[in-house]
Amino acid sequence: MADAAPASMLTPDGRVVMISGASRGIGLAIARKLASEGYLLSLGLRSPARYNSDGFDPATTFIHEFDAAEPATALAWVDATVARFGRIDGLINNAGILRQIDFDSGDEALLDALWAINVKAPFRLIRHALPHLAKGGNGRIINIASTDGKRYRPGVSIGYTMSKHAVVALTHAARFAGHDHGVRATALCPGAVDTDLIAGIPGVTPRQDRIDPATIAQTIGFLLRLPNSSAVAELVMNTRLETWI
Repeated sequence: MADAAPASMLTPDGRVVMISGASRGIGLAIARKLASEGYLLSLGLRSPARYNSDGFDPATTFIHEFDAAEPATALAWVDATVARFGRIDGLINNAGILRQIDFDSGDEALLDALWAINVKAPFRLIRHALPHLAKGGNGRIINIASTDGKRYRPGVSIGYTMSKHAVVALTHAARFAGHDHGVRATALCPGAVDTDLIAGIPGVTPRQDRIDPATIAQTIGFLLRLPNSSAVAELVMNTRLETWI
């Protein structure tokens, strides 16, 4: 009996991917990479009117308001994406913040902000996008977490670490929610990435040792092409040698 043919990698043709926080840093690198590969993009931005869309084809790139702190913008963005393209095949939850709050410093309002932006916003987008992702049979959710979502390291904001652990848990919940309909979810957990997010933080990985945002974008391009039979629940990309991850 002949062996079954291996599952083919997915192609970008006609696939619609939503990306939050695509105005700079990791999100912009992802958008540029996926645009070059031929995906149809829906970019969720806090200030669409101020976005420099140079290099993006308006025929294949849709820009819409999305403010992670404003719940109503999540459903509005999802609905507008479906109205524009008729489908959603991928959701990349990239928008996030880092605020310093520990047991002995930082106002609890910072903790509330971390929870609202880093956890509740991606939860909300997954909730609204999941029915659309399930329709195509190979929907993909990629949540940008962190190595701080896999362990606690002294000196790193406790509030930020808590929020990124929650993002990993959210990813696993999404895996179960969509699995029977071909939806696969991945928590991408990079170490220090060379963006403005970590600028000025004491003890952070030296700039020359940080991950380039383009490397994150390349990794996401790979994850989006994997067939349903090759799900990656978590992918850790560390910049330093640690014993626990």
